[in-house]
Amino acid sequence: MAKQSFTEALNSRPWMLADGATGTNYFQMGLMSGDAPELWNVEHPDRVRSLHKRFIEAGADIILTNTFGGNRHRLKLHNGQDRVRELNMAAVKNARAEADAAGHDVYVAGSIGPTGEIYMPVGTFPYEEGVSAFAEQAAALKDAGADVLWIETMSGEEELRAAVEGAATAGLPIVTTMSFDTNGRTMMGITPTAFGALASALPTQPVAIGANCGVGASELIATVMGITAARPDAHVVAKGNCGVPQYRDGHIHYTGTPELMADYARIALDAGARIIGGCCGTSPEHLASMRKALEGHSKGTKPSIEMVENKLGAVSALAKGVDQAADGAARRERRRS
Repeated sequence: MAKQSFTEALNSRPWMLADGATGTNYFQMGLMSGDAPELWNVEHPDRVRSLHKRFIEAGADIILTNTFGGNRHRLKLHNGQDRVRELNMAAVKNARAEADAAGHDVYVAGSIGPTGEIYMPVGTFPYEEGVSAFAEQAAALKDAGADVLWIETMSGEEELRAAVEGAATAGLPIVTTMSFDTNGRTMMGITPTAFGALASALPTQPVAIGANCGVGASELIATVMGITAARPDAHVVAKGNCGVPQYRDGHIHYTGTPELMADYARIALDAGARIIGGCCGTSPEHLASMRKALEGHSKGTKPSIEMVENKLGAVSALAKGVDQAADGAARRERRRS
């Protein structure tokens, strides 16, 4: 039977499992702090393929390419701004080889991360330059055989718009996620509800929207609940960190156990997520636990915030309906008047 397209699979399945962390797993495989993971696509393709294979064996339906920083502005920090096409195509080749060798359908998602620039009018970076950089990366990912373009860890409206506009030129389906890591908001102040409205107004509609990274599994679930409330029509992505990061013995460790990530996966499904995966700290072992949990779970009633906190840990005030930023602004305005 012919393999379904990514969009067909997304529309017909009750859930899809995305992979886990790239960077934190690479550090355990020898990547040094400050190095560009994208260079591993040509310098250590065996290591890149090994991680893809381990995630597929753990049950991933979707694997993300090692191209998070694969745009010209991130690569220029490593004198690689002229290697965008080479590195992105090598990354897809590595992922495609493992996906095509799997015993089940596995989709290759071309990871597209932020430029690292501050866009006008807040900063000095022109919107058009962002569109151009994202279009360049998207073209390479498509030409190498990616099934879908996966825009992730966005924090600002202008960059999100530029990324989607640039990626749309490649003609592949688009998934886009933001990172809500500042008291329930993105670094640039966008709430999950605002993201839902923003995404619905994009000229090119992503096939799925959601959240990744952030500050832990509990906050990620709260974010998903905010997005699904604003966009009940959308396919939503939950790709949360494996617990909360802690600095110990000179290294960052994540508190999430396989048991916690299994709870997270079940609750994410109940909260309305269609694509569920892990971000920082999520190993193939965690992912295998998530796969088993999802296969043994039938979607239940939407969880309450209290239940999320009880199972996974504390959430922000914003997730509980208290907008501290807005309240603070109102208090300051009252004092001025």
